[in-house]
Amino acid sequence: MRRLAVSVEGQTEEEFVNAVLSEHLWAVGVAPTPILLGRARGGRGGGGGVGVEKLVSEMAHLRRSFDVVTSLVDFYGFRGRGGGTVEELEERLIRGIGGAPVHRENALPYVQKHEFEGLLFSDVTAFRTVTGVSEQCIDVLRRARAQFRTPEDIDNGYRTTPAKRIADAIPHYRKRVHGPQVAKKIGLAEIRRQCPRFDEWVRRLEALGHPV
Repeated sequence: MRRLAVSVEGQTEEEFVNAVLSEHLWAVGVAPTPILLGRARGGRGGGGGVGVEKLVSEMAHLRRSFDVVTSLVDFYGFRGRGGGTVEELEERLIRGIGGAPVHRENALPYVQKHEFEGLLFSDVTAFRTVTGVSEQCIDVLRRARAQFRTPEDIDNGYRTTPAKRIADAIPHYRKRVHGPQVAKKIGLAEIRRQCPRFDEWVRRLEALGHPV
């Protein structure tokens, strides 16, 4: 069983790993442990303020105690990312964590394009699990999803990120409470089918282990 540390941005991602990813990865011989960014060194942890230096330091520290380390953080709001792509940002993280030469087999940073909430657009009908959500709200989210090739492409401005689209359609939506709930209802298989970049990350994590 390979021990995998997942440095996560917040409690929503922490619960997503526990509720959605964990069972699947355990079945292929990978034991994931989500760790809130900031807690690896004994801090309180908890989201926001994600930057290259902070994440590199966290993942490098975690690598001392785990077989493999990865991350689940948002591209949107990532500090100091510059004008590069999400792929270029991941390369910067790999270089920072691994040094030279880079040991890519045990440092697999992953940055979600554009943010975690994009994954929830894989099946907007799953938002019916949130109490008080009307079919009108579902229709608003469905129209938003239809504008983009994949859920991972949803983000074309400060007021139109996936999270803000959800908040506008469902004002009582609470990311920490409802995000993992909706993701679990959608199911990992459907999220992977709709989100090719996320799917590739999961494939890399699967390849770390073997059936048990």
